[in-house]
Amino acid sequence: MTHPQPGMIVNPSPRAEADSTRTRVLIITGDRIGARMAGPAIRVWSMAEEISTSCDVRVVSWAAIERTADAFELHHVRETDDAAMSVHERWADVIIVQGVSFRIFPSIARTDKIVVADLYDPFHLEQLEQNKHLDATRWNEEVTKAVSLLNEQLSRADCFLCASERQQTLWLGALSAAGRINPLTYSADPSFDSFVRIVPFGLPSGPASQTRHGLKGTVDGIGPDDKVLIWGGGIYDWFDPVTLVRAVGSVATRHPEVKLFFMSARHFNPDVPEMQVLAETVRTSDELGLTDRNVFFNENWVDYDDRINYLLDADAGVSTHPVHLETRFSFRTRLLDYLWARLPIITTDGDGFADLVRERGLGRVVPPADPDALADAIVDVLYDDDLRASAITAIDSVREEFTWERVLAPLREFCEAPAVAPDRAASPSERRQQADFDRILSMPKGRRRDAALVMYYLRTGGVRRAIDKARGRRERQSG
Repeated sequence: MTHPQPGMIVNPSPRAEADSTRTRVLIITGDRIGARMAGPAIRVWSMAEEISTSCDVRVVSWAAIERTADAFELHHVRETDDAAMSVHERWADVIIVQGVSFRIFPSIARTDKIVVADLYDPFHLEQLEQNKHLDATRWNEEVTKAVSLLNEQLSRADCFLCASERQQTLWLGALSAAGRINPLTYSADPSFDSFVRIVPFGLPSGPASQTRHGLKGTVDGIGPDDKVLIWGGGIYDWFDPVTLVRAVGSVATRHPEVKLFFMSARHFNPDVPEMQVLAETVRTSDELGLTDRNVFFNENWVDYDDRINYLLDADAGVSTHPVHLETRFSFRTRLLDYLWARLPIITTDGDGFADLVRERGLGRVVPPADPDALADAIVDVLYDDDLRASAITAIDSVREEFTWERVLAPLREFCEAPAVAPDRAASPSERRQQADFDRILSMPKGRRRDAALVMYYLRTGGVRRAIDKARGRRERQSG
């Protein structure tokens, strides 16, 4: 395939000139858009497909564009080429950003267009786990950088996206600390559901169909009649695949036909560093004599459109993790694929998806770091026919709630009628007044601060307000 050059329009939208009333939506990502895509790119692609039904859409990646689309435009812009990005910024009415877009492109950071910040991935919490193996200084630096990037978005965006009610609570707390929970935004929507919109990861609306066998009878060591557990995503430091490998080793002594397949051991993007937990997992599997016998690591990232051929060769989907802060606010995106493929789910307790599995009967939820409980759950899910049938029936009802069309509806509706956040729509004089008050409140207590407050009250309410404030202060002190 010939890869597009930076700034090149891969496929101009057929609607680009058709209807000037349609909102023009720019979606920016630092992930590769191609046959192999990680979660952020899959989300961007799905957003573009859904939003393009009623808006004109451009997707811009500073990583790479390696595929085409019929309904929206695709562009590649080098991360050093802000002039090229500024062309897209001028075109857009709404800009959807992920990750470090503000930091990479000055034209996006200073835009006056309506901005949507996609915060479905609380990456500052991931940094706590991913970099805990570094020395204290570097660990702190990585977390501080992530927080700084998030604060830029929290202070600027007009609308925010999150993946769950737990995340909505997280981001409302952060927005409150950033001063974005204020009388103006409260008056517009006291629930803040329109300010911080719940837009989970989704799954295809059509039925899953297999075109070839990806695992059974295809992977050396996995037979047509084996019982296969599939790990559908990457092996990252915030997961606990080591406990899973130990549990499979225990099960295999009684059921040698049980096989565990890690669909993506190493990331296809060389810019993503190999996680320490991957080495620990492989070493544990080797030490237990399980590698290529009961545990299989796929060295190559599975193509996005081919993943269903692996999923439909599995008998259950599995995801295990320790319990820490990242777990509490995570949304395990690849578990949606398990729903799509109608796979009973085995997962560790502690995150929002575990709540869904437990409450809706989608499989088994186990305590963290407990290989014996995990081994029992594996046997139950693979060999209890009644449990499997019940879980699959429950999955058939739940998965309709997570189709991309349904979960992206709040974003599509915003893009169809975008609006500047009420506090950003305030007049320049109102903003200066707020900034002035913030500055005074941050001053040390004393005569200088008292004098500044008196002058502020005189400017904003005249002599009467200044006198009332002074009287109230004296009454509090005397009381």
